[in-house]
Amino acid sequence: MIDNLLACRRAIEAVRAGVPNRDAVLALGCSQPHIEERFQQGLRECRELAEQGKQAKGLLVAGDFGTGKSHLLEHLHHLALDQNLVSSKIVISKETPLFDPSKFYRSAIDAAVVPGKQGGALREIAETLDRSRGYRAFYERVTSDKSALDSRFGATLYIYEHVRIKDLELSDRAISFWSGRKLNVSEIKKALRQIGESVTYPLRKISERELAHQRFRFASQLMVAAGYSGWVLLVDEAELIGRYSLLQRARSYAELARWMGALGEDRGFPSIFTVFAITPDFETAVLEEKDDRDKVRARLAARGTPDDLLMASEAERGMREIPKAVKLKPLGREQIETVAGKLQKIHAQAYLWNPPAIQSVSEKELRSTRMRTHVRTWVNQWDLQRLHPSYEPDIETTAMEQRFEEDKDLEVSTEENEDEHGAAPRV
Repeated sequence: MIDNLLACRRAIEAVRAGVPNRDAVLALGCSQPHIEERFQQGLRECRELAEQGKQAKGLLVAGDFGTGKSHLLEHLHHLALDQNLVSSKIVISKETPLFDPSKFYRSAIDAAVVPGKQGGALREIAETLDRSRGYRAFYERVTSDKSALDSRFGATLYIYEHVRIKDLELSDRAISFWSGRKLNVSEIKKALRQIGESVTYPLRKISERELAHQRFRFASQLMVAAGYSGWVLLVDEAELIGRYSLLQRARSYAELARWMGALGEDRGFPSIFTVFAITPDFETAVLEEKDDRDKVRARLAARGTPDDLLMASEAERGMREIPKAVKLKPLGREQIETVAGKLQKIHAQAYLWNPPAIQSVSEKELRSTRMRTHVRTWVNQWDLQRLHPSYEPDIETTAMEQRFEEDKDLEVSTEENEDEHGAAPRV
């Protein structure tokens, strides 16, 4: 429970905006213990399987808009940090499409929080490598000619190791490459020549998609080498993929299968544990009514290339994960009133007054009103009553419904398809 005025006000503003923060989570707690238990199990598997080079099975949770998915992910975010894992909260959007691993990676690494640190994740981690017991073994493994990673990672790690003190600009460019920014082959070769190394790292062609997947593997291994227990990805609003075009949905399902650990050990990401949040109507509205289960394979089979047939198989595995989602449980009257009591105390501490108790929740509200609506109604009511004690607020609420029509504005190009002018063929 929080008890100082500033923290209470931060919590109130967070729940008022519907964007939970650490203060709100600490104040209100988590009302989904069955999901928290599954998350803790996933963290244990992430640590244990990483030693075997295996990926932990991902977790998919389902809840309607306003039922507490974002609050739950914020809670899980801080559980991960408290257990020494790096954690990233990601929201699927036009800027962060699930089907584009390059953009997804940059969003994940930009959002990554390192336990006890404030700055950019990989820069904070890089600064501690010389004091990390696991770094030397990681360095030898990545810079070896037998490394499972592309030689760009060995080359840039070698560059960083040799210039991190005497050439901060060059070391920063190496970290930027690990963070998802472009670094041309000519630049890498020039940097290697500057430090007297020009033949050890042959740099072959690699697709943006494969490079992004390898960045995830490199970054997660780097985090473990620096002494952290792994990397947690918490992905919100995954239902947005239902508004993509058919081919982009297919790519998204294939990526979902990868993150859920459904593509086999050689296609996964050891030391990464992923949680997706989605609305429960996705299965009916997209997989059934849009008939994606049949249309995805038919569309890709018509294209006929080996890559398309492989994607069709992977997309089917991803679609099979969606019905397995663990659902958020609706709160009962006692739980709702407990939350109301906590929020009432926080509002009192935040604004130094005595807010009136809320009216008991009716049977109709218990069945139809979502938790976010309750919370924002209470906060708005107390705000009005605090400023105008004689005013009797009458607050009207409107439920928001998820839509799954295809949105052309979301049909962004993947980076691997962009030509030299930045344009891309429509998919």
